[in-house]
Amino acid sequence: MKAYKLIIVTLCIILTYSCSNKKEKDRVAEVSKEISSTSKKKSKENLNISIVLDLSDRINPKKYPEPSMEFYQRDLGYIESVAKTYENHIRGKRTNKINDKIQLFVEPAPSDSELNQKIATLKTQFDKTNATKEEILKTAKKYIEICNNIYETAITDDKYVGSDIRGFFKNKIQDYCVEEGYKNVVVVLTDGYVYHKDNLTREQNRTSYLVPKTIRSFKLNKGNWKEKLQTKDYGFLPLNQNLQNVEVLVLGVNPNKKNPYEEDVIKEYWKKWLTEMNVKKFQIKRADLPIHINDVINDFILTK
Repeated sequence: MKAYKLIIVTLCIILTYSCSNKKEKDRVAEVSKEISSTSKKKSKENLNISIVLDLSDRINPKKYPEPSMEFYQRDLGYIESVAKTYENHIRGKRTNKINDKIQLFVEPAPSDSELNQKIATLKTQFDKTNATKEEILKTAKKYIEICNNIYETAITDDKYVGSDIRGFFKNKIQDYCVEEGYKNVVVVLTDGYVYHKDNLTREQNRTSYLVPKTIRSFKLNKGNWKEKLQTKDYGFLPLNQNLQNVEVLVLGVNPNKKNPYEEDVIKEYWKKWLTEMNVKKFQIKRADLPIHINDVINDFILTK
């Protein structure tokens, strides 16, 4: 009988400890969740998002095949993520506080006038007069449909002249992508290389372009690449821009695999260039599957 009572008491102690231990774990988990949610404070600012597409031969599935997911398909995934982040941001605001914009650029513009008209329809603004749930949720769908058309046309056309990203930063970003009272975000989809047949300039060790041949000719394909880049001042030609109210997210960097330092060099070129233009905040990300980039996009656009 005594043994029986002892067993009962022991079981009660174990159950009591287990319950208290579980409560403690739940409390710790809840605190961790709160810390996580507050560590990245979501911005309620008005968004002004601009997406810039690089339609150079980097998207050519024949020249640069990628069995896991073609690069143009990855772009479409990134675009969908940006558009859905925009949708969710608006839906999380009070109606009278909504005043948010999103647009897309291809530089140079396509020669197809009908396609340009479709691109123009992507320029979207929501405010309290038109921000219905039904209309807001059409945004991502419209972006995917038209951007898929853009990529299909470029690939079928098979006439890649490069992408004038430098020209866009020089001539358009200040006028078309920057507005007071907004969080101005520019998302550039590119492999990181910069080339356009009509924008090829070199002044000493600064160039308007960057291709694998440039990196090889400057001998930035060895372990001392960073020291050489800094001491000889290699980089993009600077632009007379003050983009202190702009945040730039570069997605899709895809370095030449023959040079183990290629990705580092590309990122350093961009970092140096964006810093010289006083860009407020920037991130430069390697090409990856959209599922892995979704959080990067969401956090960059929405985090203060």
